[in-house]
Amino acid sequence: MPEATPKKVVYLFGAGATHAELINIEPTATEKLEERGLLMSNVSSRVIEKARRDPEYLKGVEMVSGTSGSLNIELLISLLENSKLDGWELKSRALKSLVQDDILSILTADITAQFYLHKALFELHNHEVVKRQEHLLGLISLNYDSVLDQAYRESFPRPPDYCLSLKRETTSGRELHPILKLHGSFDWRTSGVEVRQKTRKIDLIPLGTSKSYDHAPYVFIWSRAFEMLVECDTLRLIGCSLSQNDTHLIELLFKAQVESGVGFDMEVIAPNDAGEDIRRTCGFFRRIETLNELERGLVAEASPQSNAFKEWLKYKSDSLLRDRVRDTHYLERVAS
Repeated sequence: MPEATPKKVVYLFGAGATHAELINIEPTATEKLEERGLLMSNVSSRVIEKARRDPEYLKGVEMVSGTSGSLNIELLISLLENSKLDGWELKSRALKSLVQDDILSILTADITAQFYLHKALFELHNHEVVKRQEHLLGLISLNYDSVLDQAYRESFPRPPDYCLSLKRETTSGRELHPILKLHGSFDWRTSGVEVRQKTRKIDLIPLGTSKSYDHAPYVFIWSRAFEMLVECDTLRLIGCSLSQNDTHLIELLFKAQVESGVGFDMEVIAPNDAGEDIRRTCGFFRRIETLNELERGLVAEASPQSNAFKEWLKYKSDSLLRDRVRDTHYLERVAS
């Protein structure tokens, strides 16, 4: 009897994926979210507080410079840019720089060297047993950091294909797994990235709720993401909330669902309440599964306080590999 065709899988990473790595090695980070958390609400709180100490930033916006309530740095940047008040460009640029400095001050080389959840994910998909059941099409990321990139480089012999041009990168006649960084990367702007055998520095798609992707190389990145989503059977969201700031992303998912004709399952690898929020916000997508619903209760024992990314990796690897997990490196650490 012929083997079933492997399920085609795409991953979508949000800030919660990097945050999961941090709290995995620093459990106290969950108790000190305002100081160490990497969710956008945590970053927003710290950045806005720092901005309030800058007289140049504060000038003209004192009446709207509070730090209480629901903090959203992307919305604040968009409001500044759309208001066109005196000095808005300097204020917007200052906030964007503070965001980058804030994230990178936490993701030091010493800290990221200890991360292993993304590496465990690649170890899972590199296993021959898993390849017969699931085919990894590629990875989509909303994050500016390089946590995903570093894990990929350790797991595969060649650097990832960022799809910065129309050319498809291949190795041994096979296309590489693309890493599609929809908003760019801090590294692209500082160190640059190779495009057509030349190193180029590429600007980020800036923070803000109003974003434009219709210029190179982002038009290529987003087009490739659309193709992958049309082809995939399952989209796994890791630490991604599909918030109101992600309108363009939600449009991309919507168009891909329609274009495919059959659509794809959306598995939310995040705390159950985050999955329920996505279901309420994006109820027009029919097949959304929260963490405890995946694969008929695969992660049913996970508590609301658990690290969803790690818990899912633990149960998923056990489901697919069983005793073979003991012969792995990172997955064995996840299971222990």
